[in-house]
Amino acid sequence: MQSGTNIRIEPINTQTVWLCYPVKPEIHAPFGVVLISAPWPLYNRPSVQIGALKSCLTSCFPDISIYTHHAYLQVAESIGYLVYQAISERTWLAEAVYAALLFPEKKTAADRLFQRYASKKTVLKKINFFKLVEDIRTITEKILSGISFQEFHLAGISVCLCQLSASLYFARCIKRQAPKIQVVLGGSSLSGLCGTPLFRFFPEIDFLVHGEGELPLTHIVEHLIQNKERHQPVPPIKGVFQREMFQSTEDVTFDQIPNLRSLSSPDYDDYFALLKALPPENRFFPTLPVEASRGCWWHRKTISPRSRRQGCAFCNLNLQWRGYRCKDPGQAAKEVDHLTRKHRVLSVAFTDNIIPPKLSESLFEELAAHGKDYHFFCELRADTPKDLLERMQRAGVKEVQIGIEALSTPLLNRLNKGTCALQNLEIMKHCEKLGMISISNLILYFPGSDAADVAETLRLLDFAKPFRPLRTVSFWLGRGSPVWEDPASFGIHGAYNHPDYQRLFPKAMAKELPWMVQAYRGDRTHQKRLWRPVKESVKKWKKEYERLYEGSEKDPILSFSDGGEFLIIRQRRPGASPLNHRLEGRSREIYLYCDSVRSIQEILIQFKGLSKEKVARFLELMVGKRLMANEGSRYLSLAISERFRC
Repeated sequence: MQSGTNIRIEPINTQTVWLCYPVKPEIHAPFGVVLISAPWPLYNRPSVQIGALKSCLTSCFPDISIYTHHAYLQVAESIGYLVYQAISERTWLAEAVYAALLFPEKKTAADRLFQRYASKKTVLKKINFFKLVEDIRTITEKILSGISFQEFHLAGISVCLCQLSASLYFARCIKRQAPKIQVVLGGSSLSGLCGTPLFRFFPEIDFLVHGEGELPLTHIVEHLIQNKERHQPVPPIKGVFQREMFQSTEDVTFDQIPNLRSLSSPDYDDYFALLKALPPENRFFPTLPVEASRGCWWHRKTISPRSRRQGCAFCNLNLQWRGYRCKDPGQAAKEVDHLTRKHRVLSVAFTDNIIPPKLSESLFEELAAHGKDYHFFCELRADTPKDLLERMQRAGVKEVQIGIEALSTPLLNRLNKGTCALQNLEIMKHCEKLGMISISNLILYFPGSDAADVAETLRLLDFAKPFRPLRTVSFWLGRGSPVWEDPASFGIHGAYNHPDYQRLFPKAMAKELPWMVQAYRGDRTHQKRLWRPVKESVKKWKKEYERLYEGSEKDPILSFSDGGEFLIIRQRRPGASPLNHRLEGRSREIYLYCDSVRSIQEILIQFKGLSKEKVARFLELMVGKRLMANEGSRYLSLAISERFRC
């Protein structure tokens, strides 16, 4: 029986038992493909990328052998889950480790970079980087020596967030072990990097997939099977760069599945076989990744022939796709049912950038009808309606990441979010009411932000205190994002590869390749000074929130009990007794009516006979007591019902 609680989290132990693949893969078919996911994805999830690719290849080529290797799980178990998780949360921490193995002459510079970011994480402060690198080398060699790459014809490596240097190191080691094997890399982290320069720096790579992987990989396998004995050159393949051909990004176009309805469920069997082979005390119940869509619904919706700004201004997450595609709600629901039944777990994470309302309504109704105690995570827009949130909660949505990003509507407009600050407060309130854990961000230092943005953010932070605190994240410039495409509109005078790449890679490589993380000349120093009060205010908010919920206290910070003709609002405060407020008659009715954002005009229409002056005085009184929030002439009640809180 698997243990769901005993997960080893101690730092690196020299007595670690190195794990190889539980059953060494043997090729019995005439052609073999091995798909690998290197560190540093989330260790408690199978890779949806290689799981989906295996499923696709299996359906197209039922007679070939296909194995997936979630190598990151073995690394996580070996160095300790807590250490692994801390490293995987920051790009520069993750990339530094394998960069030191790829380029030993960069080890000292990589150490300095690692220590700069590790100093901010308690679990990493005492880590010796050089020992960590050697331990990772040993682990990786053990993993790869457990796979007979000579028996395979093609090795595919998925390269997503924090996986670039690790994947390049894996490719080098695989080619050294089996010089005749063909190596193909693909994934979101290669967006923009595909092309001749990467082949020049890494001759171990034979193919680079540009964009989505299913169709290009299928065509590569098809050709290699047909020409296995003749060793003929591979002809040009749509969506694929080849080492033997000189190709520009204009020469290689995307080749993606037009309709996701043709996809079958991802194959996670090899991940669970590996998990089962771990010592009992290191096993856990993983989370299953499920994709209901690809691309970004909001990005597609905002496309305009006259506008260069598509989607959120800071986002470059969808460069590997063209357009937006989604599965039928019934198909996605059946996939969740199938995977949870097969693997006997109930935690599911939707990998979609955002789940659009049209899909969500039917999807979560069907999931609720399964009658299972699911634990879902998904990403949402801030304008997700309250009734849809309630439907999601009934289906089992427990954690969400909301695209909040800012608490200033002018700043949200520059971010091209299509929402307002009061909508952000509203969805934070509804999540608090429904018991959904919101893991959402507040972006600091966005170029072009001004004192008015900061002042409005500080004002609304005061109203957000009853709700789960936001996480502050620093703006970073992503290659391919709308800001990068149109820097002058955001006060950016020049963009260039981030200098930290030179600390990890040879100078020519760091300079010539079009890296995803960019640096820029602009108002960065000014922005850091400007947003300092916001950063401090969020820290204080977090401490107060934790203090109010410490111990056995579970009551909402701001709640109401409805007496039918009157309303009692309870307002808990840190270090002081709660305040109680009573609203009667029309005051009660107006407060309940403003459970969602309402304009004063809507309130006057709803409550005919009340003068605008009288309503305005009541609303301002509520705002002054922090029982309601306002943005201009629009208002939102902040207390949540004790009766319906989950």
